[in-house]
Amino acid sequence: MLTAAGCHEPVRTLAVFDTSMFPLGGVALKRFYEWVRTGTEQSRRHSLWLFAMGHSCSNFGIPAGKGPNPVGCTDFMMDHTIKGSFFRLYYPCQETEKAEKPDWVPCKEYFNGLADFMKINRSLSEHIFKYLFGSYKIPAFLDAPYKPDGKRPVIIFSHGLGAFRTLYSAICAELASQGFIVASVEHRDQSASATYFFHEKTESETAKQTSAKTSASTDNTLVEDWMYYRALQHGEREFPLRNSQVKLRADECILALNKLFEVNSGAAVQNALKTEFDWTTLEDSMDLCRIAVMGHSFGGATVIETLCKEVKFKCGIALDAWMFPLDDEIFPRVKQPIFFINSEKFQWAGNISRMKKLDSTVIQRKMITIRGTVHQSFPDFTFLTGNWIGKLMKLKGEIDPQLAIDLCNKATLAFLQRHLGLEKNFNQWDPLIEGEDDNLIKGTNVVLLQSAI
Repeated sequence: MLTAAGCHEPVRTLAVFDTSMFPLGGVALKRFYEWVRTGTEQSRRHSLWLFAMGHSCSNFGIPAGKGPNPVGCTDFMMDHTIKGSFFRLYYPCQETEKAEKPDWVPCKEYFNGLADFMKINRSLSEHIFKYLFGSYKIPAFLDAPYKPDGKRPVIIFSHGLGAFRTLYSAICAELASQGFIVASVEHRDQSASATYFFHEKTESETAKQTSAKTSASTDNTLVEDWMYYRALQHGEREFPLRNSQVKLRADECILALNKLFEVNSGAAVQNALKTEFDWTTLEDSMDLCRIAVMGHSFGGATVIETLCKEVKFKCGIALDAWMFPLDDEIFPRVKQPIFFINSEKFQWAGNISRMKKLDSTVIQRKMITIRGTVHQSFPDFTFLTGNWIGKLMKLKGEIDPQLAIDLCNKATLAFLQRHLGLEKNFNQWDPLIEGEDDNLIKGTNVVLLQSAI
């Protein structure tokens, strides 16, 4: 967290950017980076040895879904331009021996984006990131055949600030294993650490076709255009930027849903990416009366904005939502049930008070807090580092990360059954919605002063 000089307690204001929203615990990693960058060759080797002592790829991994269905995933980019829709789709799949699991971080440009986001050198940080995270796989089978079994409910997922579409695969894979179709949107509002689209080749690029990078596109007339995180400029007010971004993010969630409507209707779709997945198998596969939106941090604010803009979403789940980007005027216009699932260490009075503005006597609005969790207990990073590195980089709290995500997922499933009218057994976890577990707090651990309410 941002702290005042000489203070031990976090300084919490809605107008100040919160460093704990950095995907890799930005302050701790930047300190490590400076240590490596400025040290001697011997100290560099010592630094990496320390990371090796706290990190062993063989001991960590992203947990697979616990539901009855194996999980497939594929990428979808409909309309290759910046105005198109780009998401990772998770779905129940057929068992297959051929399918492989994709890399968790798809390519080096995403490592570069993370480095830019944390304002550290790309070259050195790429080696660190690759060492720490380069070998991990998504817990889903790439382009595996869809498993038809009636109409499935749909979830649109929105990532946090500085993240991208693959970093919440534990949550998305669990939901898909339980029978949902989940689209994890990669936002093009410059809040992702990195993302891309395509532009048509210019004459000069066509002339240099052999060196042009077009490997990810099905059309060799297109060239990748990478978009990286846009930092707040010196003297720039944060609210106008974040407010405009959250509105665009909501539009992107709605666009992704509209694309799934087209797929479900059997309309021919053209994917700008090379995938083996057969999109025609998703025709008539979705229950378009049972749709939810879910997101973490900035994605939690996106949940609220999306619910306000599109009534097709029947409910929302906001994970440790960062409420700052939202206009106060939208709160009374949100008519759907909302479930706030918070971490113990991230929230503060001003943020909770904005959540409380959504309280209603006629629409169910629930809030729980998971004990021992930090803001990064929701993305996949929490599973991929050892204890001391995880805590140094604020990727782990005091609770076992698998227990924390299990509580989050079960409470989410119970809430979805209740408000989407599902005929499942998820209601066995209804007590979690009320915070009835030793590792849960009903409502919040944050003390709200009367002036903050």
